[in-house]
Amino acid sequence: MKKTRSVDSVLHSKRLCLFLLAFCLLAVFLVSFALGHYDVSLRQVMGILCNAILGPLTGGRLMLPCAWTDTMQIAVLNIRLPRILMACMVGCCLSAAGAAYQGVFQNPMASPDVLGASSGAAFGAALAILLGASSRMVTLSAFAFSLATIVLVFLIARHAPGLRVVNLILAGVMISSLFSAGTSYCKLVADPSSQLPEITYWLLGSLSGTKITDVQLALPPMVLGCAVLLLIRWRLNLLTLGDEEAHALGVNTDLLRLGVILCATLITAASIAASGMIGWVGLVIPHLCRRLVGADHRFLIPASMITGAAFLLITDDVSRNLLTVEIPIGILTAFIGAPFFIYLILKQDASL
Repeated sequence: MKKTRSVDSVLHSKRLCLFLLAFCLLAVFLVSFALGHYDVSLRQVMGILCNAILGPLTGGRLMLPCAWTDTMQIAVLNIRLPRILMACMVGCCLSAAGAAYQGVFQNPMASPDVLGASSGAAFGAALAILLGASSRMVTLSAFAFSLATIVLVFLIARHAPGLRVVNLILAGVMISSLFSAGTSYCKLVADPSSQLPEITYWLLGSLSGTKITDVQLALPPMVLGCAVLLLIRWRLNLLTLGDEEAHALGVNTDLLRLGVILCATLITAASIAASGMIGWVGLVIPHLCRRLVGADHRFLIPASMITGAAFLLITDDVSRNLLTVEIPIGILTAFIGAPFFIYLILKQDASL
């Protein structure tokens, strides 16, 4: 009886932690609309959002008794809303992918670029910029090359002798190095006055200039991958038992690993294609969430999604408000993520 109560108490505390994380994300989400060089109060932000969402249902009447200008409405709905949504989506996906990769490979150093998806996306974007493609084609090229990289890694790992998981990691390192060399060559031959700065800025990662159409383009693969990871997250716990015990419980571990890797790669590719190279999020956030909710993937995956979304949103707020010139978000995540990860290593325990 005491053991049952203890288990129920632990589950209740984890659910409470998820609720508090979700509440913090909602608060950061709303406050982010009021941050910017063009001043819009939080009350005006609430009025604009309520009017945009509920206005058509009420005949266009104002839902809150406050006034705002057309410029404020454009700043909130056309500029800040797409960027805030994209920051939440990318942070959510990178963190979920990192937690999934760490669970599949049973490696605390696994991250969303472990199989070379990031390097493939970087080469695809650099090549598209070098060929003079539009911004939409740069995004699509990054997404396509990211997925192509994973296909190539799987083909190599499938035909190589030895353990499949080890082969995947080794093939990922090799292909990642190959595409990194390709990206360096693109930078070498790029026009130093126009193409090279664009390639360099893309590689630093940024959400600047995000439009609602970009959100609509990235949303389907992100939702699909995250939904599947949420549905099968409890099965990731079985991988910690070992393949033999998992098979005894009726779980096809090879199929499970394949499904998780494909979903994690899909959301990683969509994130990188939409925002450029943003590191550390998928490595640090899952470790932080393990300290909050433990290693149980039933809670770790959703906690990583919520915390990752809040973390990248806060980082982007700092990126666009700290200085008059916007700081690429990839620089800030490295400045924050690396020292924090060192702290986690120094304070590590059995949960890390």
